[in-house]
Amino acid sequence: MSPEICTPGTGVAAAGKCQEAGRRKCTKCDRPASVCLCAAIPPEPIPIYTRVVVLQHPHERRHKLATVPVLSKCIGNCEVIVGRRLRYGDSKVLDDLHDDAVANPNRPSRAVFLFPGTETSKSVEIDKWKSSTKDFDKTNYVLIALDGTWKHAKEMMHGSLEFLSKFAVQVYLSYNTSINGGTIFDSDLILRKEPFSGCVSTLEAVARCLRVIDPDGDEVEAKLLEALRAMVRFQTTYLRPMNQRPKLAKKT
Repeated sequence: MSPEICTPGTGVAAAGKCQEAGRRKCTKCDRPASVCLCAAIPPEPIPIYTRVVVLQHPHERRHKLATVPVLSKCIGNCEVIVGRRLRYGDSKVLDDLHDDAVANPNRPSRAVFLFPGTETSKSVEIDKWKSSTKDFDKTNYVLIALDGTWKHAKEMMHGSLEFLSKFAVQVYLSYNTSINGGTIFDSDLILRKEPFSGCVSTLEAVARCLRVIDPDGDEVEAKLLEALRAMVRFQTTYLRPMNQRPKLAKKT
């Protein structure tokens, strides 16, 4: 049976009708029919060598602009865990990494977890980490990402650090805390106001990292970012133009 795919903006499905659930919803991308993303999501999940594990904060799961649902439909090898911290027993992939690290403490780590930091806090920019890794092999890595607001992500990281630090290296994408983050008016990749320059959505962060650590990273990044751009385009259609208030003459 072929999947039901909506025509964006019409709610009409190619193999039937979008299901009624308060408002019509596409059964393939699980988004409202008026903002269906099927045209931007690959017909089949993109096969990748890297295993992606996302810890999604419970509040983020309900957010209408969450990017993880789209990410998980775009790529294979993606596991989403809903919770506030990672610990032993949450994921077989992570448990195996933990057990292997305990049994072989001198073996180089093949897992990275993504969270902003500085090199003095045992975190390294992902490009520099790749350059410093001997005999870098892009076919056997695990990427761990935290999905939530900036405040939630920090709480999730601190709650998960005791477990993750045993087998994963903390990496980050370049950022600048001295510059304010952008908004949807500044970039076709920004859905929500970011706290400072370099902060990105979970989908974009994973895409940027896969470009570095996956053999097909360039192609995967391009397809993921196209899906994100489609989300941003839909969101901008619902924005109201901001009319500047007229200045009042000062009383003399």
